[in-house]
Amino acid sequence: MLFPPRLSSPSPAASRTSALLGRLLVRGQGEGHAGEAAFVPGAGSQLQVGGGMDSKAKAIAGLLAATCVCSIIALILSIVNVKDVLLPPCTKYGLVFDAGSTHTSLYTYQWRANKENDTGIVSQVEACSVSGPGISSYADDPAGAGASLKPCLDRAMKIIPAEQQRETPTYLGATAGMRLLREENSSKAEQVLVEVSKAIGEYPVDFRGARILTGSEEGSFGWITVNYLLETLVKFSFAEKWEHPQDIEVLGALDLGGASTQITFQPGVPVEDRNTSVFFRLYGTNYSLYSHSYLCYGQSQALKMLLAALHQASLSTQIKHPCYPQGYQENITVAELYDSPCVHAPSSASPGPVLTVTGTGDPAACATAIRSLFNFTCRAQGPCGFNGVYQPPVRGQFFAFAGFYYAFNFLNLTRQQSLSEVNTTVLSFCRRNWIELVQSFPGDLKYLHTYCSVAFYILTLLLDGYKFNEHTWSNIHFSRQAANTDIGWTLGFMLNLTNMIPTEALQHVKGHQPDLWAGAISFLTLAIVAGLVAVFLHCFWKTK
Repeated sequence: MLFPPRLSSPSPAASRTSALLGRLLVRGQGEGHAGEAAFVPGAGSQLQVGGGMDSKAKAIAGLLAATCVCSIIALILSIVNVKDVLLPPCTKYGLVFDAGSTHTSLYTYQWRANKENDTGIVSQVEACSVSGPGISSYADDPAGAGASLKPCLDRAMKIIPAEQQRETPTYLGATAGMRLLREENSSKAEQVLVEVSKAIGEYPVDFRGARILTGSEEGSFGWITVNYLLETLVKFSFAEKWEHPQDIEVLGALDLGGASTQITFQPGVPVEDRNTSVFFRLYGTNYSLYSHSYLCYGQSQALKMLLAALHQASLSTQIKHPCYPQGYQENITVAELYDSPCVHAPSSASPGPVLTVTGTGDPAACATAIRSLFNFTCRAQGPCGFNGVYQPPVRGQFFAFAGFYYAFNFLNLTRQQSLSEVNTTVLSFCRRNWIELVQSFPGDLKYLHTYCSVAFYILTLLLDGYKFNEHTWSNIHFSRQAANTDIGWTLGFMLNLTNMIPTEALQHVKGHQPDLWAGAISFLTLAIVAGLVAVFLHCFWKTK
């Protein structure tokens, strides 16, 4: 008969070990320590996992639930109250070189890509004056003309964002100085344009060419500039939109450069001469203008013609100049006097002799000598300005800028003084001798001797040439700037150019209210954080 084996009684040490394991098991289950396990007496070697796994699962499940809830809320906030909106138009830039007879300037302009009635609302960003003379003076050093432009181009590149430079239209317009050089030597004029084009072409811009403007273009673009700045073409209304002003007359433009002078205005009668008729369409409105440019009748060339006439009248190396102050004297060679197509040297003149010019300070003789530069006889077919050029009667208000302004500003005659007061001031100035003038104006010695002749020239040009009188004189406003912007042809050129630059359509996007968008971003952030925490627990919460 078989009996089951008799188990021996546990030793005291084994009893203590069993009791200790039992207490650890009870404490582990009560406190929920993750990953604790114990051998149960009498259960052999079987391992039992405690409540740690349940806590980990519950924590991860809670975080995943929070992730889902926050994601759903973020989604709802991102799709409610969505509206179609238009992005603000981007800013476009343009560069224009004004290559005048005596100096060159680079103007940087900007405008919005969307346009008002096909014409951009353009503003001047900067005007950079190129050091040195005008590019026509580089006829014997064409490469020097190109090199002179680079410092101003470098400045422009710092203004225009790099990503927009290659789409920035860039032009160079040469005026009367280059027109004269072309008459004198067309191959030299062409070579100067080639060199300036080469210099500009080295920069990352959309260079669209260098060319010589016609006198009519120079005058009419100056007219656009004046009227744009004075808000007679377009104006920002109280309704916060650009509108064409009603019942406002446009102004005429009077420009006096170094080698030419221009007059442009909207006449009250049809323009009879097609060569002086100009048409523009700006901001949805048509403009029919009269415009004419007189080559060689700019300030510098006119004074040169005057001196040449005085020389030819005396045929001597000693020239008495009635417009220069008494006591003033200067020397000039025959070659320097006759270096322009505007003055024709007599056949007997030798280029070598040095001429001595002495001022006599005779206002009456000065006025007579200046009048001799003009031909005021009109042809039978209609009214004219001078030299037989057709011109309808002047009409409306005029802005006189450039050389008109600088001379009269020096004489303090830009405050709408009457014609009689202007005449009195000019006569008084022209009677002063050179010593008096030097003592009174020590900082203006370079041009001080010329102001009398320039003042008389301006008066003769405006009154006898353009046919203003004592009644219409008050309609002339002498100014250098309008709306803090330089007056010249370049801004008008850029405004007209924007008619040819296609309008960019505004970009449509979906827009949210800021508070809803902020809420959606907040809940989305919470969802991401909760999800990351759940992943972290899953990977790093280990059971023992």
